[in-house]
Amino acid sequence: MRRRHPPRLWLMTDERLGDRLLGAVGRLPPRRGGIVFRHYRLPPGERRALFEQVKALARRRGLTLLLAGPAAEAARWGADGSHGRGRGFGLRTAPAHGPRELRAAERAGAALVFLSPVFPTRSHPGGRALGPARFALLARRSKLPVVALGGMDRARARRLRGAWGWAGIDAWAEA
Repeated sequence: MRRRHPPRLWLMTDERLGDRLLGAVGRLPPRRGGIVFRHYRLPPGERRALFEQVKALARRRGLTLLLAGPAAEAARWGADGSHGRGRGFGLRTAPAHGPRELRAAERAGAALVFLSPVFPTRSHPGGRALGPARFALLARRSKLPVVALGGMDRARARRLRGAWGWAGIDAWAEA
């Protein structure tokens, strides 16, 4: 899927979604959402099979699908791009948790960066959150579109300044 601009709404997948994964994909707005498929802990064959299920649904709904990991693997699997550090193919995104990683994403040629955690999260209990003010400061200084990640939902996204968009896990998994 080729787009002029990257999506603003994203689902970050992981094993915690369990059988809620396909429902979460179905809650993304058609033709306007994106998915970063992670599921790092699955055995390779299971990970690929699950990716293929997500890919089929993403294609039907016109969603952008990125594979977290090496760009070569993302290309072989038929993803729209890759998510991670370093160079990639297609739509290339990168994670960042502070100014150094933001600069590294810029130097690596990422098209978009996921900055986290903005708020406390269930996936990283006790982790230090950036908070809205620090997020806005970092986003304003970035040369890339910045997607807010970490404890995000629609209400928090509306109050956040400087975000190109937002990403979540639980926000999309909940009915």
